[in-house]
Order: sequence, then C-alpha cells, then structure tokens
Amino acid sequence: METCEICPRRCKVDRRTEKGLCKVLREPVVSSAMVHLGEEPPISGKRGSGTVFFAGCNLNCVFCQNHETSQGAEGAVMTVEELAKRFLGLEKQGVHNINLVTPSHFVPKIAEAIRLAKKDGINIPFIYNSSGYDAMSSLRLMEGLVDIYMPDLKYSTDSLGLRYSNVPDYFSVASQALLEMYRQVGALVIHGGVMQKGLLIRHLVLPELSEDSKVVLDWIKGNTPLAGVSLLAQYRPAYKAGKYREINRRLTPHKYQSVASYVNAIGLNQGFMQ
Repeated sequence: METCEICPRRCKVDRRTEKGLCKVLREPVVSSAMVHLGEEPPISGKRGSGTVFFAGCNLNCVFCQNHETSQGAEGAVMTVEELAKRFLGLEKQGVHNINLVTPSHFVPKIAEAIRLAKKDGINIPFIYNSSGYDAMSSLRLMEGLVDIYMPDLKYSTDSLGLRYSNVPDYFSVASQALLEMYRQVGALVIHGGVMQKGLLIRHLVLPELSEDSKVVLDWIKGNTPLAGVSLLAQYRPAYKAGKYREINRRLTPHKYQSVASYVNAIGLNQGFMQ
C-alpha cells in the first residue's frame, strides 16, 4: 500500500501518509459494526448478519445512498487486532456470518484480521460484500479466507459505469472479478435457510435501465449459472442523482417486475427479490 494498487484504480499513492482515490489512509476505517437483519433472507437468517461497514469507496456512484460514509469516509480507525476482536465480538452475539461491506480498498489489512480471528477460533462464514470493482490480485489475497462473495454487478457496459460510477472500465473489471469469485467459491450453498458458501450477485434495477438489467442477467446466466442473484428494487434518487434526469425518480413497480420476470424466464431460479 506504499504505492497503492490494491484496487483497480491503482492510484499509486503512499497510503501511509496520503489518502487514495478511496478517500482513506491504509488503516481500516469502520463506520459501524452491528447485527443486521435487513440483508437477503439467506444472509440475515433469524439471528442476523454481523455487518462491518467500512468507510471510503473506490467508486463515486452518483446515486449512492450511503454517500456520507463512502465519500465522507467517517468512522473509527482500527488496527488489525481491533478488527479481529470486532469479528469475534459479533460472533459471540450469535450472528450467522461476518459481512464485510465495501472492503476493496482495505484488503491486505482485512486479510490479516481474518487470519487472526480464525487463529482465535472464529467459526462462521466471512462474506466479501463489494461493488464488484475489485482487483484480481486483491481477490487472490482473500482466497481461502472468504466463504461467500456478495458483489454488485451494476451495469453491462463500461460507458454506463463511467456515467454513473465515475470509472472508465467498470464492467470490464467487474465481469473478470466475478469470474474469479466464482472460481474460488462456486455455487450457492444454503443449509437451514442460511447461506454457507458461494457467489451471490446483487443487481439494483435503475429507472430507464431495465433493458440493461436484462443484459446483466444474461451475462450472469452465461458465465456464473450456479450463482445466486439478488434483484434489488429499493432505488431512490440520492446524492447527485438529481443531475441525471433519467434516474432522478423512483423505479416503477412495472419496470422492476419486468426484470424480475426475466430472472425466471432465463432460468435463474436461485433468485431473491428485494
């Protein structure tokens, strides 16, 4: 991280002393750590997901609903040892898993913390919950440490990624990242209604982009057919969305249902509608 290349932006700053494009230095910044009951049913289960929200982000999505955390980067700076203790503390609260939200820009430190928590006896799955914009080298650092990958796949083209997430190569990077995640953890595995292993891909349907959503689903079917799919309907205009006329409104039930029906039409039966 002295010449940081741990995410696809490869801004090469010395994150010991200088903030990267992710808006943070190298030590993990945690905005909150909590028992979360609002994730997908096989993630939250009955006892909740032990969710650790990291501050900062390597994207700058114009519709981000958590922009205070992702762009403001507010939170508590933690050492590797403190982060591992937080994981263990959440396990003691009875959660089904440890859910690492927006981890891409802290991968080396998170990997150390997971190893330490495992050494100290943690025995629940770890979830890597990202935007999908992940470097291959960082994902390989997580191999064997992560049980469940839960990335977004936001768009089917780089041009949409440039317009709405401010990176020029979103789909090119995310599509390869998801293939690596799938290689590592494979098909969705659920026991007792709770996910234990595998790839669960999230996709948020945006206003006026329902046809692009179908292209995203086609890609998933063709490339990661045994992954789970979580189709999200909770879009609302936030952050800078007011500057983009086509997404400056809520998603209509009709548009969402057209995409939800497509999930079944192409045989993605392991879908979750949110």
